[in-house]
Amino acid sequence: MKLISDVSVAPTWLWVTFCCAIFLLLLIDLSLFGKGAHKISRKTALVESGIWVSVALIFNAWFAYNFGNELGAEFLTGYLVEKSLSVDNLFIILLIFNSFGIPEQYQHRVLFYGVLGAIVLRAFFIVVGAQLLHLFHWILYVFGAILVITAIKFLRESDDQTDVKEHWSIGIIKRIIPTTSSFNGTHFFTVENGVRKATPLFLALVVIEVTDLIFAVDSIPAVFAVTQDAFVAFASNILAILGLRALYFVLADWVSKLRYLKPGLAAVLGFIGVKMLLMDIFKIPSWVSLLVISAILITATLGSWYVSRSEKKS
Repeated sequence: MKLISDVSVAPTWLWVTFCCAIFLLLLIDLSLFGKGAHKISRKTALVESGIWVSVALIFNAWFAYNFGNELGAEFLTGYLVEKSLSVDNLFIILLIFNSFGIPEQYQHRVLFYGVLGAIVLRAFFIVVGAQLLHLFHWILYVFGAILVITAIKFLRESDDQTDVKEHWSIGIIKRIIPTTSSFNGTHFFTVENGVRKATPLFLALVVIEVTDLIFAVDSIPAVFAVTQDAFVAFASNILAILGLRALYFVLADWVSKLRYLKPGLAAVLGFIGVKMLLMDIFKIPSWVSLLVISAILITATLGSWYVSRSEKKS
């Protein structure tokens, strides 16, 4: 197995410092925005989301200055791709909360631990993916094919609302742990008649984590289509995920109006999938990828906003 230094230009101290900084930021986030049961206002969520984006861009600028503009462009592209995929994932989270009837004042707690679990999963998959890419070059073509197939799937699937309480993971949990439909504040478990039972908060968290595990099947190949540096893949993904909780409260009421998000994501995934498949024949420069992906996402967002505005006027 290759060492970290073999799969990334980043030295060991940067890996350690980055992970410690992320842990510290999570503690600050929990202490400032996650105390008690309360509804997160859109203004607070907007401020928090702006802070996370600023942290990512500042780190991106520092990284580009110290390790080169090429890797800096790859970092920003990976961040944009993961952020856009995360926005699509917000629609699934919204369905989960609606299905389990999670009150707004409890949602931030579920999202915090959901993000924490996503960070651990991504760290594992990215390190393993980097090792596989350096051991087996043909994995590139597998990842590229996954992205093209996912792009086609995005164009064909619908956003029909389904009751996620029927999710297979919930069936497994209910066979193992007694459950209840009652809430116990922000607690994931409660005691009823002397029996410890899982509350709807825990069930919602399980579905979110399982969904993110499936979501990673698309996300990890996407970031490795942008960069093959393990640290760039890891850091860009983690910084994009960190702002997911705040972004949810900013976009929860509007995410369903992003009608062109899925076609836009399909175009992005199709582009980087083809880029990966052609990598040994023709390598598309990082700055070109960044421009193409940015243009697609901006077009999808503005197109959604314009159509929604036109429909509202009419």
